[in-house]
Amino acid sequence: MQKFKLHLLTFVAMLFTVSTTFAATSEVKWTNPNDYRDIRSGEEHRKHFRERTFNVLEKHFVKLAEKLPEGQVLKIDVSNVDLAGDVNFGGIKQFRIIKEIYFPKINFSYQIVDMKDAEISAGQADLKDMNFMSNIGLKYRNKSLGYEMKMLDDWFKDTFDKS
Repeated sequence: MQKFKLHLLTFVAMLFTVSTTFAATSEVKWTNPNDYRDIRSGEEHRKHFRERTFNVLEKHFVKLAEKLPEGQVLKIDVSNVDLAGDVNFGGIKQFRIIKEIYFPKINFSYQIVDMKDAEISAGQADLKDMNFMSNIGLKYRNKSLGYEMKMLDDWFKDTFDKS
């Protein structure tokens, strides 16, 4: 019985490994991030804020890529980011103020390739959401970079989910 359990556990682990090996993935490249329009924090150290921001957006691209067919890779090359809001001074502190006039923007090129690195789709995305404060919905209401993630969701749906 012990031997059977060991074989069953090995088989299940092998199935899990095989299924995740071919899942769709994403790769994100940040081109010249020092030149991005607005990726400033309020009081947080600039480098830490930028790393945290990139990490959140990279994880979101991974989540979007999971909707693609197995074996495909979503390659993103980000050329500009302008976060929702603007950093202003309030006395001796800096705060990110969110107002309708400071809408989020992100520019990137994208490519979807198969397992053999053959291009399936490619293009340029120059996203902006001038109506961002009206259409955030409940999904990202209290999330950091929620406006930007919603904008990326809309782009992905409009570009790849034609159903």
